[in-house]
Amino acid sequence: MTELDPDQALQRARELACGEGRKILGITGPPGAGKSTLAEAVVAAVPGAVLVGMDGFHLAHSALTELGLVDVKGAPRTFDAAGYVALLRRLRDQPGQLVWAPEFRREIEDAIAGAVPVPPTTPLVVTEGNYLLLPEPPWCAVRGLLDEVWYVELDDTVRLERLAARHRSYGRSATEAWARTTGSDEANAALVRATRARADVIVTGTPPTLAG
Repeated sequence: MTELDPDQALQRARELACGEGRKILGITGPPGAGKSTLAEAVVAAVPGAVLVGMDGFHLAHSALTELGLVDVKGAPRTFDAAGYVALLRRLRDQPGQLVWAPEFRREIEDAIAGAVPVPPTTPLVVTEGNYLLLPEPPWCAVRGLLDEVWYVELDDTVRLERLAARHRSYGRSATEAWARTTGSDEANAALVRATRARADVIVTGTPPTLAG
């Protein structure tokens, strides 16, 4: 398994995008590890790349309320995993067509359908999320649709502090933020850590180029 720092990872992404045909790069890791930051950096570094997040397949908040799953929002069962697999398959099998992907909007805590265009000229699709390497169906189909999967690893103390700060920024109190961080988020993190060995690359460290 290859280990890279983020700057080396950006160079690897550029090389991946230079290959023949459209490539799909997956970026995974536990909550708060820096997946979104790295994914955004890759898209900025590769001309024409498009970010398609797994979070766009969150079940709607209204559906989670009806199902009694609001308190575990972010767990595997709170996503339309089959829909995510279907989109990745379209991106893989229909590179000559414009494909519209959903996008998760933090300001409303819900996904918006048809928000992200992926044109035929896209050389690299970057998709990030917690569960790209889960072995259980329907998640298990994701791995075969990706050219590479990177696992982002961060010291747990830093990761938990970062995650709690994120929850506070969404309006939770310090107590609520820490309870969420060490509760449902850590349960999800344990699932993700168990998939680490299935990744192609481990990305560690947060240099200034990827700070934030």
